[in-house]
Amino acid sequence: MIRTTAVASTNTSGFAGHAPVVESDWRAQLPVLHAGGVTLREVELSDAPSLHALLTTEEVSRFISPPPSTVEGFERFIQWTHRERASGAYVCFAVVPDGCDRAVGLFQIRQLGSSFDTAEWGFAIGQAFWGTGVFATAAPAVVDFAIDTLQVRRLEARSAVENGRGNGALQKIGALREAVLRKAFLKEGTYHDQVLWSIRADEWRITRCMKEVRVH
Repeated sequence: MIRTTAVASTNTSGFAGHAPVVESDWRAQLPVLHAGGVTLREVELSDAPSLHALLTTEEVSRFISPPPSTVEGFERFIQWTHRERASGAYVCFAVVPDGCDRAVGLFQIRQLGSSFDTAEWGFAIGQAFWGTGVFATAAPAVVDFAIDTLQVRRLEARSAVENGRGNGALQKIGALREAVLRKAFLKEGTYHDQVLWSIRADEWRITRCMKEVRVH
C-alpha cells in the first residue's frame, strides 16, 4: 500500500454535485462513481505510466510514503490493490477527470481491525490538478462509498502537520481535527508529527441531507 496523505486541491466548488452510491459487489469489481466532472473507477495496469509520472514528483511525494520508483513498480502495486480488494480489506479508486483517459491520482480506503467499522483513507493527486476542484468533487463520493457501501462508521485520515494544503482540504470537506500524533510518520529518516482527522457516518449523513435540502 502507498501510504497516501492529503495531497490535493483545496477548492470546494461542486461539493454537493456528487452522485449517490449504489449497492455493488465491490469485492469482485469496484463500481464506477461519477462525481461532477470526475470519474472514480478501479485502478488499471494502463494507469501505471500516468501515476508514475504524476505521483513521484517532489511536491506530491513530499508527504506520502515513497511511491514505486518505476512504471513496473506501479504495475505491481496495481495488481496488489486488486488482490487486497478481492480479500475484502481494502479499496483503491483511480481519479480520472473529464477529458483524461488515465488516472491522475488515487483514493485508498483500508479497514482498521477485522472490519470496515473503522477505516483509514488516503489520497494523492498530481500537482497539475491541485486547485482545480478535482479533490473537492471526488472526495465526498469516496466518503459516501465508504459509509453507504463499506458500512464505515468512523473514517480516519492522517496528514503531516506541515501539509497545510492537505489539512485544509480535509477540513473543508467536513473532517474533524481530533489530535496531533507526535513523531508518527517516518519520511527519509525523519519522524514527523501528524494530524488525526475523522469523519463519523452519523454526522456525515446529517450534513449530506442538509446540503441536499439546500440544493433542491
